[in-house]
Amino acid sequence: MMKVVVTYKTSDKEKEFIKNTLNNEATVYFIDEYSDKEATNLIQQADVLLSWNPSREGINKNKLSLNHVKFMQLLSAGYDHVQLEDFPTALKIAANQGAYAEPMAEHVVAMLLALNKRLPIYHKQMAEGHFDQLKSLTRFLKGSVVGIIGFGSIGKATARLLKPFGVRLMAINTSGKTDQEVEFIGTLADLDYVLKNADNLILTIALNKETMGLLNKQRLELMKDDAVLVNVARGGLIDEQALYNHLSTHPDFYAGIDAWWVEPFKDNRFELHYPFFELPNLLGSPHNSAMVDEALHLGTQHALENVLRFIRRSEVKGIIN
Repeated sequence: MMKVVVTYKTSDKEKEFIKNTLNNEATVYFIDEYSDKEATNLIQQADVLLSWNPSREGINKNKLSLNHVKFMQLLSAGYDHVQLEDFPTALKIAANQGAYAEPMAEHVVAMLLALNKRLPIYHKQMAEGHFDQLKSLTRFLKGSVVGIIGFGSIGKATARLLKPFGVRLMAINTSGKTDQEVEFIGTLADLDYVLKNADNLILTIALNKETMGLLNKQRLELMKDDAVLVNVARGGLIDEQALYNHLSTHPDFYAGIDAWWVEPFKDNRFELHYPFFELPNLLGSPHNSAMVDEALHLGTQHALENVLRFIRRSEVKGIIN
């Protein structure tokens, strides 16, 4: 029977859920129940690791011998915090892709509606005593072009929610193919075409070497002056200085940012290098697009399904290396 070691701290309720889910399939150990020395031995003897943030949990080849470990399942859907070079090449690592798609899609739509309806602007004006109904125009979402960069689980869930609004969908994924009903589907080679046509642009694509700084000054300039940009993926997809300058010089361009450049999960702090929150055309949230009630439980359930696929020698999902 395989050994599964859970490397992050979790509640008694979740421990019971994990043990029951893997019952008769694996022996489960939780390292927060052991001393540091015992935990180190457990990790090195594990067949499978269930991890949230490996670097925070001290799991890397510089500290531990992981040659026995065959599979590591992440709780997080993103994986830019994982330094792949720190792990043996034979160790397969899977991200929890799609685990949080539904709540994140709702967050995207909430930001799109708030920004297209200019709610932050008019809320501030009313707080200052201004009430100008006739001149307080908003934008129709119906008929607008919505570009989704990263047409995976989150992108598709967002598309489903947007369909009743009557938007025109343009999507980018790795294959340039989809079975979903869209007006256009392409790859990153078609990004500029989507940017030029999008009234609303949504970033749900993974951050990697190819997508780092994907939206730079030149690409932001391709977009319409009154476009709306929503990023629920990773801050590094956008050049921070370029976005700040673009928002400053294009007052009708709006951005909803849920994923930032320096965040506590990866960097142990939240830090901005430009005063974004002084801008009226920015709406921010603390990377909580997935954080609904029971979100972590749902994420654990999704991750365990992948662990079971590995144990049963089925095809696992979300392999990142």
